[in-house]
Amino acid sequence: MDFLQNHIEALIFCSPTPIKLADIKACLSEMFGADVPEEDIQNAIIRVEEKFQAEEFSFQLFKAAGGYQFLTKPAYQASISILLKQQSKKRLSTSAMETLSIVAYKQPISKTEIENIRGVNCDYAIQKLLDKGLVEIKGKSESVGRPMLYGTTQKFMEYFGINDLVELPTPKDFTNETNVIGENIDLKEPDAQA
Repeated sequence: MDFLQNHIEALIFCSPTPIKLADIKACLSEMFGADVPEEDIQNAIIRVEEKFQAEEFSFQLFKAAGGYQFLTKPAYQASISILLKQQSKKRLSTSAMETLSIVAYKQPISKTEIENIRGVNCDYAIQKLLDKGLVEIKGKSESVGRPMLYGTTQKFMEYFGINDLVELPTPKDFTNETNVIGENIDLKEPDAQA
């Protein structure tokens, strides 16, 4: 078991961009509390590269932008493109995101109240959010007609990586100042020197 090689492999794997040799060396030196020779790092990188060239791995080590990163092998491009296409279909539309944000901030809320805020029919967006498990029926309102009330689910928390609704960002205060082109704006006149 090559301890140094495993650490280098982990660093390359977790880096979102190609990681440079100097960055690998800095991380390893800090972790081990001693200077790690660059030659040892380069030799370990060669071993990592050789390891992942084997047929049993679907990805390999590439040198790009002056650093190293793992990328899938070209033979798997077709299956990856299918996955990416399927995932893009799973993304929420703008109308679904708007509806979901209203539900998150105003819950429990009825469909009529959501439509009054958005100004459009929300049947489709609410149904999609229910299907995806991001929104659920929380009960019925005591108002006329007893409409259903909607709220967010635990899956909503997981989807957005939050533990509690208080972690939702607070809406920023918007100023009512507007500026129309050609409108005079009160500017302070520079002090005239006599």
